[in-house]
Amino acid sequence: QVQLVESGGDLVQPGGSLKLSCVASGVSALMFSSLGIKWVRQAPGRELEWVGSISSSGMQAAYADSVRGRFTVSRDNAKMTVYLQMNSLKYDDTAVYLCKGGNNRGQGTQVTVSS
Repeated sequence: QVQLVESGGDLVQPGGSLKLSCVASGVSALMFSSLGIKWVRQAPGRELEWVGSISSSGMQAAYADSVRGRFTVSRDNAKMTVYLQMNSLKYDDTAVYLCKGGNNRGQGTQVTVSS
C-alpha cells in the first residue's frame, strides 16, 4: 500500500510562489509509475476541492478552473515524487494541500497566503 507524504507548505504573501512535494513510499517505483496522482485542498469551512491531476506517465495534467494558468503539476517517477508548483498565489489559495493516489492520501501540508 502506497504511503504519501506532502511537504513544502509555508506562509507566503499574495503573488508569491511555493512548490509542494508529495513523496511516495511502500511501493516499488514501477508500481508508483502506474498511479495517477491528484492534488486536493481543504480550506476552513469549505468542502474538499480538487486542484489538479497528473497521469501515471506525467504526460497529461488537468486543473481546476480556479488554479489553471497559475499551478502546475509534475512528477519524477524515478524519485517517486509528484510536485505542485503554485504561482501568483491568492488569499483564496489558503488551505491544507493533500495528494491522493489510488485509495490513499497523505496528511497534507498547510499553505497560508497572507500579507
